[in-house]
Amino acid sequence: MPIRETNHEAETIISASVKVEGDFVSQGNVLIEGEVEGSIKTEKDLRVGEHARISADVTAASATVAGEVRGNMTVRERLQLEPTARVFGDIKTKDLVIASGAVVNGRLVMDAEEESTGRAAKVVKTAVKPAVKTVKAEAEEEKSEVVPGAGEASAEKEKEGTKKTINAFFTR
Repeated sequence: MPIRETNHEAETIISASVKVEGDFVSQGNVLIEGEVEGSIKTEKDLRVGEHARISADVTAASATVAGEVRGNMTVRERLQLEPTARVFGDIKTKDLVIASGAVVNGRLVMDAEEESTGRAAKVVKTAVKPAVKTVKAEAEEEKSEVVPGAGEASAEKEKEGTKKTINAFFTR
């Protein structure tokens, strides 16, 4: 599976029968068909074959993934995920192409100006406020109201017996 999409031939090939453990650093194009554990860094293009399994943080100029990557990916230019790709980790890139069928489980940070300005990429975090109360909780709230003229001891006793149930949905 040479890297034909970018008109570059792979300078380093890790074939299907090879397992690499440790830090892998290359100055040229890399094709991985086997297994890699540790870290991968190339100054040029990376191609991850359909049967490849990577458990490593990946850094490359551009990348095409058809296999499985378990680790964070930092791709300076373009990351392309084929239909058989499975990525479990955070992705940071300028340009992303995800084919139908690809699986991504992690955060995505895209910032085209980061390289040129040197500023940090912005990550948008959202939180959803608790929006739903159950009917039971609303009925219990009504019961727990303090009635004017009632003694403090009876009001405290009533509050202790009251529990609120609130369904909440949060995202990061």
